[in-house]
Amino acid sequence: MRQAAGQLWQLARTHVRLLPGEITNRRPFDLLMQPATLLDQPRAIGSAMVSSKLRDGRSCIDGLRQSGSLKLLFPRNNDLLETTLINTAGGITGGDRFEVAATARTGSRLTLTTQAAERAYRAQAGQVGRVRTRLTVEGDGQMQWLPQETILYDACALSRRLDVTLSDQGRFLMVEPVLFGRQAMGEEPRSILFRDRVSIRQAGRLIYRDGVTFDGDAAAALDRPAIGGGARAMANLVLVAPEAEGLLPMIRETFGATGGASLLANGLLVARLLASDGFELRQRMIPVLEQLTHHKLPANWRL
Repeated sequence: MRQAAGQLWQLARTHVRLLPGEITNRRPFDLLMQPATLLDQPRAIGSAMVSSKLRDGRSCIDGLRQSGSLKLLFPRNNDLLETTLINTAGGITGGDRFEVAATARTGSRLTLTTQAAERAYRAQAGQVGRVRTRLTVEGDGQMQWLPQETILYDACALSRRLDVTLSDQGRFLMVEPVLFGRQAMGEEPRSILFRDRVSIRQAGRLIYRDGVTFDGDAAAALDRPAIGGGARAMANLVLVAPEAEGLLPMIRETFGATGGASLLANGLLVARLLASDGFELRQRMIPVLEQLTHHKLPANWRL
């Protein structure tokens, strides 16, 4: 009986969360009997690690580890190592924790994408889903970070961070598309928390840092002419490669009036795109990605 009581006490200490500002002298067992709003919701936890190496002229798996709600699949590709991330939890909600780490070693080419659009669902009050991604390119390796859209549903709470470390010869391409609800379903994100941070270092020097925060009525903010002009979809694209400057005219022409591209430094191109919905976003984004990936865009992007 004493052992069972001790286990229950430990369970209560692990899972009970006081509401902000609440002070209590009640025992944890009493709190467990209170309404579910006092308790953390179930959490999905997942981590995945992959690295690539060059062997006999082909990129192949060097290291692999996966656990929890993150899984990795490897479609056949003769030119590079393509990795598909799968979130078996079916989405992200408050309290979830996901970590991804990937390394492209010297001479290898590694592409990472997602099986489908990621979904950030309604979160319980005070709970935030967190995603941390660390990408590394060694020597003259190449990496492409090409996740499909993240869909932000009303009342979601998502904080994510992407940290990229490149060698002086490393090549890198990334795109991060975001949808604010599904326009075809009449969804409007009226109360969300979305924090997005990106940093890229090359040869130990910070070359790019970006941050986006929506806290509250995202639809109203996006309706403002100086922010979104009514857009409900956006994408951020970064290319680190010697040929970056020569690609500016193509990107500017394809993105059109609601997009833009700039060369922040030699070999560093940054582009942004706004669109009314996910369909329009893809119509203008996929032709650019096809060019930047030399027509090797992952097949699930075209489904």
